[in-house]
Amino acid sequence: MEQPVHVPVLLREVLDALRPERGGVYVDATLGLGGHAEAILSAGDDVRLVGIDRDREALAIAGERLARFGGRFVAVEGRHEELALHLDRLGLSEVAGILADLGVSSMQLDRAERGFSFMKDGPLDMRMGQAGPTAADLVAELPAHELARIFREYGEEPRAKAVARSIAETRETTPIRTTGELRSLVARAVGGRREEGRDPATRVFQALRIATNRELVELERFLEDAIERLSLGARVAVLSYHSLEDRIVKDVFRDRAAGCSCPPSFPVCVCSRRRVLALVTKKPVRPSPEEVFDNRRARSARLRVAERIAPGPPRSG
Repeated sequence: MEQPVHVPVLLREVLDALRPERGGVYVDATLGLGGHAEAILSAGDDVRLVGIDRDREALAIAGERLARFGGRFVAVEGRHEELALHLDRLGLSEVAGILADLGVSSMQLDRAERGFSFMKDGPLDMRMGQAGPTAADLVAELPAHELARIFREYGEEPRAKAVARSIAETRETTPIRTTGELRSLVARAVGGRREEGRDPATRVFQALRIATNRELVELERFLEDAIERLSLGARVAVLSYHSLEDRIVKDVFRDRAAGCSCPPSFPVCVCSRRRVLALVTKKPVRPSPEEVFDNRRARSARLRVAERIAPGPPRSG
């Protein structure tokens, strides 16, 4: 199988964060084409890695790329939100480090048939894997007010109602089945305006992708499981690519890195909240200008890292 060109984002920074060590078991919860995984496995002869991805095609390509590591690499078809389930099936109660790269892979973006990009006309799919409703299904079935909410909340689209209304009116007579059709519709609905050189459809496509794959809901569940499965001193590293994802990662990490929230006047703690994480990155790590020049898709990446410092289940509430 011919492998697409794949350049892992912030590779050196990810390795510095996870510090792969001999005998350690690591998880790449969004394996993709295996660039980060290859570097982690190459860090030591004894390093093992579990790679999780819902995309069968990506798993096959990564499997070929990582075949030279033999039994040190285990591929799992599934969603990163099901991290705990996958680790239980492998008999792993804790691991030495976990990585999640939340970006869409170059292979998915470059192939028109995957339906992620408005730069190439193709079926309006946008699924990270091969199961579940497509973006076209959402566009065809959701009421206009729900579409407007998705565009507003997930895409921060200022003309969300106008776009949703245009979709509802159009689909009464003409199905919206392709990325090109949706792009043209959005351009008409927003007057063809371009913001900071951005295509008028950018925000709507981002919002639909997030909704189709339940990305923000899955991210919160993944983070909870990841923190719980870290051994003492182990780290979780998350690469996000837009402010909605980054805000969730920041808030969860900060929450788990805080201690008792009782008022100072309380003589004893009654909240039972305790600190289980330390923030390794107080602010997100961004790619250098040189990396962005070499790999433009890295330009919006943000890396946040936290370390497990206390045993027991993570606090809640």
